[in-house]
Amino acid sequence: MRKELTGEQRFGEVMSVASMHQRKAEMARHSDAFIALPGGYGTLEELLETISFAQLGIHRKPVGLLNVDGYYDSLLAFIDKAVEDGFIQPFQRHLFVSAPNAKDLVRELEEFAPVDDAVVSELSWQQEQVGLNSTLQAEIAR
Repeated sequence: MRKELTGEQRFGEVMSVASMHQRKAEMARHSDAFIALPGGYGTLEELLETISFAQLGIHRKPVGLLNVDGYYDSLLAFIDKAVEDGFIQPFQRHLFVSAPNAKDLVRELEEFAPVDDAVVSELSWQQEQVGLNSTLQAEIAR
């Protein structure tokens, strides 16, 4: 299902950064929402980190999966199984939205309301311990 942008049209801004950590922080800082397109390990890692950061209360921005042709059906089933087995709280299942096409996903993202009960506030104090300094947290929260 490889899809590529073609032509001369440009999107966004090109920035050079020193590390993957800085790349993700810059993307988060400049984003109003996060959308995961079908992708590989890097996409999955960034998606789950973004959902985890929402769970920890580091950001309150909407997160969406563009589930083209059911690409993320297995991931959604895994998450539902984790809820069923008690590894993810049922209300935390709503930290992100998904839709099969861009139009529906944009609508879902526009209607998204953060789930305050989904935030694990008692873990917030541990952010410094796991290497997430307050400067990065402030950048991501913007």
